[in-house]
Amino acid sequence: MTSSVPVKFDDLLMAFDWVSASPDMVNQAFVSRVTGQVHWSSTFSDLEEELPDDIEDGSIYVPVPHKRDLNLGKKLAIAFAEERLPGSINAVREIFHKRGAYGRFKDLLERKGMLQAWYDYDTRETESALRAWAEEEGIVIAAAAMGAPEKNTGDSPAP
Repeated sequence: MTSSVPVKFDDLLMAFDWVSASPDMVNQAFVSRVTGQVHWSSTFSDLEEELPDDIEDGSIYVPVPHKRDLNLGKKLAIAFAEERLPGSINAVREIFHKRGAYGRFKDLLERKGMLQAWYDYDTRETESALRAWAEEEGIVIAAAAMGAPEKNTGDSPAP
C-alpha cells in the first residue's frame, strides 16, 4: 500500500534522526500512509502530540527505522574506512570495539584530513538508504519545488 499523500523528505529525515538519537525503542516515529504526517513518541519525553489510537495498524502507519536497521552505524563507518582509508582499516575496526567509538573515529578522521569527507559520505548514504527504505515500504517522497529547499513544517519535536 502506498501513501495517498507524499511525505516530505526533510520530515522523514528529522524523524529518522529523532529515532536514531536514542537507544532502540526510546524515541519512535511513525509515518501515516494515509496522510503523510509523521507522529512522534518517546518513553523519556512528554511530547504534546498524542499518538493515534490505531498507531499499531501496519496498514496505516509505518515505524521509522533506527540507523542500525539500515546499516548506517558502525557498518557505515567501517565501509567508509575501507573505501577511503584502507591503510587505517585495522585502527578503525579497533576503535569500534570500545565505548566512545564515534568520538575516537572522528578524531582519527580529523587527523587524516577526512572529517568533511566522512560527513559528506554519511549524508549521502543516509539519504540513499532512507529513500530506499521508503520505497520498499511504499512511502512516496514529495518532490521539492524546483530550486527551493523543502521547508520544515514545524511539526517535529526538538531532538
